Amino acid sequence: MTDRLDDAKRLIVKIGTNILVDQDNGRIRRAWLEALADDIAELRQAGKQVIVVSSGAMALGRGILGLERRTISMEAKQATAAVGQVRLSQIWREALERHGLTMAQVLLTLEDSESRRRYLNARSTLMSLLAFGAVPVINENDALASELRFGDNDRLAGRLAQMVSADTLILLSDVDGLYTGDPRRHPGAELIAELDGITPEVEAMAGPAAKGVSSGGMRTKIAAGKVALAAGTTMVIAQGKGYHPLKALAAGGPCTWFRPAASPLTARKQWIASGLKPAGAIAVDAGALNALGKGRNLLPAGVTAVEGAFQRGDAVLLRGPDGVERGRGLINYSADESRRIAGHKTSEIEALLGYARGNALIHSDDLVLVEGSAPS
Repeated sequence: MTDRLDDAKRLIVKIGTNILVDQDNGRIRRAWLEALADDIAELRQAGKQVIVVSSGAMALGRGILGLERRTISMEAKQATAAVGQVRLSQIWREALERHGLTMAQVLLTLEDSESRRRYLNARSTLMSLLAFGAVPVINENDALASELRFGDNDRLAGRLAQMVSADTLILLSDVDGLYTGDPRRHPGAELIAELDGITPEVEAMAGPAAKGVSSGGMRTKIAAGKVALAAGTTMVIAQGKGYHPLKALAAGGPCTWFRPAASPLTARKQWIASGLKPAGAIAVDAGALNALGKGRNLLPAGVTAVEGAFQRGDAVLLRGPDGVERGRGLINYSADESRRIAGHKTSEIEALLGYARGNALIHSDDLVLVEGSAPS
C-alpha cells in the first residue's frame, strides 16, 4: 500500500498531542518535530502538497501557565490554548524554515465547515496557500470554540480532507493502527493492515481514548475516516512516536490503511451530480460547450443567460444552446455577479465587479457533464 503514498499529490498529516508533547515535562519534543519537518520537506521536494493538522496548543499552554497538574475550567482551557498556540506556531515555523519552507497558521472551528460561505472561504484560502507553496499548519480554534467544536483534531483532519479533496490522510498516533481488539486489554489482538471502507464491525473494534492530555482515540480516528473515505480520500493510521515517522511509513512500517471506493475527484463529481439540488441555471454557447467537453473551465465569455437566484458555491444546471441540460456544476459567482460578467472577457471581471475570484465561473473539477455532451 505504500504506492498510495508515492502516488498521492495532496496529503494531510495529523499529529496528536501524545506524540508531539513530552508527557513528563509538557514540552514539545523538538528533535522529533524537526525530524518530521525533514520528512515533510522530502515530500515537498517530490512535488507533493502537504497540510499539517497539529494538536498541542492546550498542553503547551498548561505548561507555560503552570497548570499541568490541575483540573481547570473550560474558560481556563481556552486561555491555555491562546497562550500555547503562539508557542506552537513559532516552533512549527522554525522547524519548516530550516528547509526554506513557508509555514502558514490557520485556526478553524466547526462553523467553518458547516457554513457554506465560511467553508468556501476556508477552502479558497487553503488552496491558495498550497498554490503559493506554503505549508498550512492547522489547529482547532480552541481559544474561541465552545459548544461548536470538532472535539478533537482527528475529526478536523477528516473534514479538511473533504474540504481540499486530499488524496491521503495520515493520522500519526501512539499506536500502530487498528487492532482486532484493544491491545491494552487483549494481548492477542492483531494489527489489521488494510481495510475496504468502514463498517459497523470496524467501528466496534475501536476502544476509548488513551489516558493523557489528548482528546482523541481510535473512535475519533474511525469517525474521521468515515468522512474522509466518503470524500474519496485514502486514510492511514500509523505509529508516530519514532523519529522520521513519514519516512518509516513510506518504507512499509506497521499501520492500517483504509481504502475509499473512489478517488477524491470522482467522489466530488458524484456528489455534484446526484447529491445537490440545483439553485439555478447557466446557458452557454456552442463554443463554450465544446471547450467544456475538452476538460476546460467555464469562462464568462461563453455564457448567454443566467437563471435563478443562486449564491457562490451553489449547484447550477448547465444548458446548451438548444436549452437542453448538458451538465451540473458549482458556481464561483452569485447569480447577480454572473449576470454582470456574462459574455465578457475574464480580463474585465475586476473592472465590472470591483474584485475577482478567479477567471472561471465553474472550474472543470466542479463540473459534471451529461453523457454525450462532450464533442465527438
